[in-house]
This record gives sequence, structure tokens and C-alpha cells, in this order.
Amino acid sequence: MSLPSVQTPPIVAILRGVKHDEIVDIAAALVEAGIKAIEVPLNSPDPLVTIGKLCAAFGDKVLCGAGTVLSPEAVDQVAGVGGKLIVTPNIDASVISHAVARGLTVMPGFATPTEAFVAVKAGAKALKLYPAGTYGFGHIKAVRDVLPKDIAVYAVGGVGAANLKPWIEAGVAGIGVGGELYRPGYTAEEVSQRAKALVAAWADQTTR
Repeated sequence: MSLPSVQTPPIVAILRGVKHDEIVDIAAALVEAGIKAIEVPLNSPDPLVTIGKLCAAFGDKVLCGAGTVLSPEAVDQVAGVGGKLIVTPNIDASVISHAVARGLTVMPGFATPTEAFVAVKAGAKALKLYPAGTYGFGHIKAVRDVLPKDIAVYAVGGVGAANLKPWIEAGVAGIGVGGELYRPGYTAEEVSQRAKALVAAWADQTTR
């Protein structure tokens, strides 16, 4: 399973801090809203337990996995509980190449063209500008101009329903969204409302 295409829509939900006893309900709300990629950062409580439950419940419908993956060993741990998505906040060629060798979808975080090309050389087919809000949509447009055309670039960090237009115009393939969708304490109903609003905003900006 690969990252969602522009038709699905291309949103990765980042559930930082989610607990294993709520993951199924929270994920169900996201899936029902139309989100097809979910990551649980490894600095969440009992992340491997949570990811295992997520994959068991939705792994046949949604690309599920982990964020804040910092080592090849962590890649193996995520894969061991069924995770297929590996997201990193940084560029570590050993993490990227190991995930690729295992047949996983990897999305490393980059800031500069140098980092982007290191990731591509290691086998990444999708990159995330992180934190996107710090660098801006002009930065992502300039970097995309020099990257291979088949490399998808996502914007993550400071991107949401209220400011999608300039990012889409800059050519992002999709976005990753955390706090706008989920923060510890949010109920499944709150997540459902937020996810539906975000999906609707993406559809509105891409069908005009």
C-alpha cells in the first residue's frame, strides 16, 4: 500500500500522544471521514501496542505506521507489529534505505535541497518538508523545481484547512496534519468533525 493519491485525499493523520485504548475509535473516525494514511509517532505512550492495534483494525484499508522513526531498529519494530508506513523528522540514509529494503513506504523529513537529494539517493519516493510552516510554500516550490518529477513532496507542520491554497499552488502532493486533527483528550467525535472539515477543505481547494 502506498501513500494516498490526490483523489483520496492525500492527507496523513499524525496522532501524537494517542493511547492504545482509544486508537481504534479515533482511527475509525478518520477513516470514515476519508483519510487513508495514519501515523502514530513513536514518542506516544506504548506506541508499538497502539500501532499493532491500528494495523490489525485498519491495515487492509489504510496505510498505517509510525512517525518519529529514528533508527533501523525502530523500523524493524514497527514492521513487526504490522506497520507499513515509516515517517521520520530528519534525514538518516540508514533508516530510509532499511525501510525501502523491507518494502515499506518511507517519508523522511527534509529542510534543504541537500537533504532532499540524500533521501532520494537512499530510495525515498516521498518527502516531507518539516516543519513546513517555518520554511514556507515558496521554499517548497523552489525545491520541487530541482527534484525528480516522480518524487512526492508533502508539507507537514503548520499546514491545515485554513491555509491550504498556497501550498497546493506550490505543488505539494499532500499534507501531514497533527494537532488540527488530534490532540490528547480529543474524543472520536471531535476528531470526526475535524477530519471531515479538513477533507472538505482539501476537496474545495482542489476542485475549483
